[in-house]
Amino acid sequence: MIDRVVSAAPSGAPRTAPSPRMRRRAPLALLLAVVLGLGATTLAQGPLLVYSIIQEQDAAAITTAFTAATGIEVQTIRASGGEIVARVIAEGNAPRADVVLGGASNLHIAMTNAGVLDPYFSDAAPFLEGNQRDPDGYWTGFYLTALGIGINEERYRQAYGDKPLPVTWEDLLDPDFAGEIVMTDPIASSTAYLFLQTQLQRLGWDDGWEYLEALAPRVGQFPTSGSAPPRMVGTGEYILGVAFVHSLSSTIVQGFPVTLVVPPGTGGEAGAVSIVAGGPNPDLARQFVDFVMGVDAQQAFTDIALTTPLNPDVALPEAAIARASIDMIDFDADLAGSQREETLRRWESTLD
Repeated sequence: MIDRVVSAAPSGAPRTAPSPRMRRRAPLALLLAVVLGLGATTLAQGPLLVYSIIQEQDAAAITTAFTAATGIEVQTIRASGGEIVARVIAEGNAPRADVVLGGASNLHIAMTNAGVLDPYFSDAAPFLEGNQRDPDGYWTGFYLTALGIGINEERYRQAYGDKPLPVTWEDLLDPDFAGEIVMTDPIASSTAYLFLQTQLQRLGWDDGWEYLEALAPRVGQFPTSGSAPPRMVGTGEYILGVAFVHSLSSTIVQGFPVTLVVPPGTGGEAGAVSIVAGGPNPDLARQFVDFVMGVDAQQAFTDIALTTPLNPDVALPEAAIARASIDMIDFDADLAGSQREETLRRWESTLD
C-alpha cells in the first residue's frame, strides 16, 4: 500500500548560490571507460533512434503510444544516465541517435554544455514553468523527479527493534546503519548524482562534502542502475536505500514490505527529453518531443512509472506522490550540470 509514506517538516537548511553555465567536456578517461562499457550493445536501426535513460518498460509505454499515433517506428537503446551522456558526447562528430529520453535535467545540461544537443521549443508545452525547461530550448521537462529513502520495515524491526525510522538525510549517518544502506554509483546514475548535488546545495559546498564523506563508508553497495536500490531494499538485501520516490512507490505497489520516507529538503528536478545535434531524423525528433509533451504520452508514462507528470491535464495515479506533499530545496539544475565533472572527481577520491 502506498500509504506507507512518512513526511517530515522542512529543514530550513542553507542553499548555495547559482553559478553561471559553463561549457566543458567530460574527462576523456571517463568517456572512454563508459563508452567501452556500452560497446557490447548492438545499435538498433530504425527511422527514429531513442537513447533512453528511463527504464525499458517506461520508455516502451511512450514509444508504443507514439508509433500507434503516428505510424513512425521507434528503436530504443536503454542505459544509465552517465552511460548515455558519455555515448552522446563520444558520438558528437557522427551522431547515431535522434533523441535522449528521460533522466534528470542535469544530465541534459551536461550534454548541452558539451555542444551535442539541438535547441527546440515545443509549442505543445505552454504549461512548463521556470526550471522545467531549458531557457535556450536545449531540453524540455515532462515529469518530476524527487529523492526519498526506502526502508524494508521487516528487516528494520528485526535489526533495530523499536528504534524510530530515519526521517531526515542526517539520520542516515547513524552508525547503526553502517553497511545496511544502498545507493547507486553517481558516475553511472543520475539518481545518485542528484543525491550528491542535493546535499551540496542544501548544506553548502563544504558542509555538503563533510556530510557525503561521513556517509560514504556507511554505504554497503553502489550499483550502477537506479532501479537496483528499490529492488534490493524490497527483497531485504539491504535495510535502507536512496532512490527516486516513484521507483520506491513502484516497489511498494508490488507488495514488498517497504516504507517510503520523503526527507525534508530533498532534491528534485525535471526529467527531460532532448534532441541530439546532427541526428539523422531531426523532423521526426521534434515530432517525438511534441508527442511527449502531450497528455497521451505522459499519462501512459506516469501510469506505469508512477512519476509526477508536468502536463497538468494528466490524472495522477493513486500510488504516485503529489508534488505538494514533497518538501524540496530550490534545486539549481544549471549549477548541478556545471559542477558535474568536479563533483564526480571529488566523489571518486572520497571512496579511495
